[in-house]
Amino acid sequence: MQHFDIPDMTCGHCVLTVTQAVQSVDPAAKVHADLASHGVQVASTADPARLSAAIAAAGYTNTPRI
Repeated sequence: MQHFDIPDMTCGHCVLTVTQAVQSVDPAAKVHADLASHGVQVASTADPARLSAAIAAAGYTNTPRI
């Protein structure tokens, strides 16, 4: 499970955009977002750097949690 902190994810539309960005890298990825903590958990075998880059390309600042 990979975790990302996304401080500017604030609404349902943001969650959808982040989910689509992650799934553009790995269509089979399972994404669980928590708006209260501005965090996303991703079940994927994709490289975390690629997922982070896709989230950033969608317009969201993010920090992978190790």
